[in-house]
Amino acid sequence: MVPHADRSDPPTVGRVSDGTLFDDAVGREPRSDTWTVPELSVHVGRLLVGAFPDDVWVEGQIRNLNRSSNGHVYFQLAEPCPAGQQPNTQLSVTLLAPERTLVNTQIKRAGGGVRMEDGIEVRIQGRIRWYGPRGTLQLRMHGIDPDYTLGRLQADKDRTLAVLAAEGLLDRNGRLPVPRVPLRIGLVTSMGTAAHADVLAELTASGIGFIVRTVDARTQGAESAAAITRAITILGTDGVDLILVVRGGGARTDLAPFDTELMARAIATSPVPVFTGIGHEIDRSIADEVAHTAHKTPTAAAAAVVHRVRSFQAEVDDRAAAIQRAVHRSLRVASGRLDDRIARVARSGGRALDRQAASLDRAGTRAARGAARSLAAAEARLTAPARAAGDRARRALSAAERDLDGVAARVRAHDPQRALARGWSITTTADGALVRTTADAPAGTTLVTRVADGHVTSTATGAATDPSGADPQEPAAP
Repeated sequence: MVPHADRSDPPTVGRVSDGTLFDDAVGREPRSDTWTVPELSVHVGRLLVGAFPDDVWVEGQIRNLNRSSNGHVYFQLAEPCPAGQQPNTQLSVTLLAPERTLVNTQIKRAGGGVRMEDGIEVRIQGRIRWYGPRGTLQLRMHGIDPDYTLGRLQADKDRTLAVLAAEGLLDRNGRLPVPRVPLRIGLVTSMGTAAHADVLAELTASGIGFIVRTVDARTQGAESAAAITRAITILGTDGVDLILVVRGGGARTDLAPFDTELMARAIATSPVPVFTGIGHEIDRSIADEVAHTAHKTPTAAAAAVVHRVRSFQAEVDDRAAAIQRAVHRSLRVASGRLDDRIARVARSGGRALDRQAASLDRAGTRAARGAARSLAAAEARLTAPARAAGDRARRALSAAERDLDGVAARVRAHDPQRALARGWSITTTADGALVRTTADAPAGTTLVTRVADGHVTSTATGAATDPSGADPQEPAAP
């Protein structure tokens, strides 16, 4: 709270009435029953000065704040009500450039936790004045109570945390499992800000193929809580693995949207784990309390995602190396066992072969002796029949030889050559047909007569029948 101090008013700006009850510079004609606009305006200003001769403290919610290029600030101080609703009463406030410097100094002395923005509840000091050109009542602000604003923020925060705790929402998002390799990242921030750039730079520098789905949302001002809530809702159904809600540092009032119940419920009930990087080092916002994991800065939030992926990669590499070592050990053990078994098989195989060779030798000896005995017995059984067969064969051969000699004698007796040698001849035609009768050799037939030492060729000139009637096939007796 800033204590009241006697001070002189700054020069009139925009014809704001600072007149006193004894100011005769402007007045109305005696006995006149009609006011002119300037007369009434001045009169109202005098009445206000009389009614509010000293500074007043007024509390309310800032609305429609406008910072002009000449350093003045204008806004409406209204009764607190939710964003989007119109208040029943409000007061125009003017903060001129000289007083603005004083107010900024007061805020800095209090730690700089307050920034005048729409939606912020403040307790301000000033004087009630009448602004004639527009016919409006104004509060000429020249002081502020930062502790009031911070206290209201803390009270609202405590109330909201109590409500969320009673409903079991503080750790609801924190119980969600985070994918081992979150590569599809949902990003909620104001695009083009340093926080946006820092997150993208951290993810890109990792060299990991992150897919970033960014939903632009204001992160400061009265409408920012609703904008961030909509962004979280959109990403919750977009198939992302993780949602980052980030904003750079600022005054406590700049971060007030992250203490709203609306945003807290959106984070707590999100079906996707939410990481926050709100960007202040000391205080934790309600968004940090209900998020799965809170980080101090946007860069730290992005680095946590990168670390998670790299940790999984390192774990995979470690497991692959462990598997490789285990395989090598198994191969060495198996190779040793195989060598041992080969040696045992070789030794047992050699012994088995020796036993089988000896057994074969004994079997061969037994087979040889058995074969000799069998051959001797067979030979004994075959000797007598063979001898009898030989005798029968010799007798049969002798009889055959005798028969053959008889046949040979008869063959020799009938040999035509012997008959030819005794003077007989054989006559045939030229084509070899035997001439037996005269009919076989008609006149003109070429005849070939075979004799003992050759043959004679002749031609038949006629035929004569033998009167003796002897068979021409039978030779005559010599």
